[in-house]
Amino acid sequence: MTEKTPKTDIIIPLYKPGEALFSLLERLESQTVPVNRILLVNTERKYFDELICGTGFAEKYGKLVSVFHISKEEFDHGGTRRFAVSHSDAAVFVMMTQDALPADNYLLENLLKALSDEKTAAAYARQLPAKDCRFLERFMRRFNYPEESRVKSQADLQELGIKSYFCSNVCAAYKRSVYDELGGFVKRTIFNEDMLFAAGAVKAGYAIAYEAKARVLHSHNYTIGQQFHRNFDLGVSQAEHPEVFRNIPSEKEGKKVVSSTTAHLFKSKKYYLLPYFYLQCAGRYAGYFLGKHYRALPRFFIIRCTDNKQYWEKNFSKRKRRKKE
Repeated sequence: MTEKTPKTDIIIPLYKPGEALFSLLERLESQTVPVNRILLVNTERKYFDELICGTGFAEKYGKLVSVFHISKEEFDHGGTRRFAVSHSDAAVFVMMTQDALPADNYLLENLLKALSDEKTAAAYARQLPAKDCRFLERFMRRFNYPEESRVKSQADLQELGIKSYFCSNVCAAYKRSVYDELGGFVKRTIFNEDMLFAAGAVKAGYAIAYEAKARVLHSHNYTIGQQFHRNFDLGVSQAEHPEVFRNIPSEKEGKKVVSSTTAHLFKSKKYYLLPYFYLQCAGRYAGYFLGKHYRALPRFFIIRCTDNKQYWEKNFSKRKRRKKE
């Protein structure tokens, strides 16, 4: 590692990891920039132990990988990542998810280049579709993660709206000094810990970089129901943080998605996908709308809508304790 290359740790939350974890670790070991440590925060130890049993995991990765185990009840999108960062002493840490694979050996190198400007707080990678990715999702990857890099700051709010705050912990690098200055990831959130941090950074005068040359393979073929649940949690996260989202709602960006995708389907002569796409949009918006207004919903209905039941079980139990007090 040269003096110009900051010490870099990788942080990956895990839940029921599969064989792909080994491929991910191998690709991280092959990066042109050496990794200092890989910190795995695993939810429910039994699943991790089942995966590594008989693989010689400790002997192979013991010097590079540190594993921390938590229970499902302890997991939180913000709090779990805060916990992991507290165990890192690197100048830069890279958040990843277990289902994101580096597309080449230059992922870390390109993320670090994007962080070279002193006013850049974080840099996130381009997400490319996996081999099994369906047509609509492939277009969404291109829409959200285009070929052109961009640095976003407060000056871009008028043009980009909510996209100015967009950042993805599927793969994103953070400067530890700025992270500490701004107070880190929110301690408790159902979703959006990355975007909440990015919003705070932009408001504090920093910038968020989208680095298209830093690439990971990551996509999902969600059902309409799964999209509904995810967007419900997205709506909840926005309702719980009006200081960030009150004046820049997501609806404007949603309209861009609908119009751009519709035009792409006509251009590609995939007219038969239009009904399904509009059903997808209806499911997403219904979830988002209900999430934004979750305070008016009964508990049983919230539990049916959410993708994160543990979050609500904790919330409800806290409210009970407060009432008793």
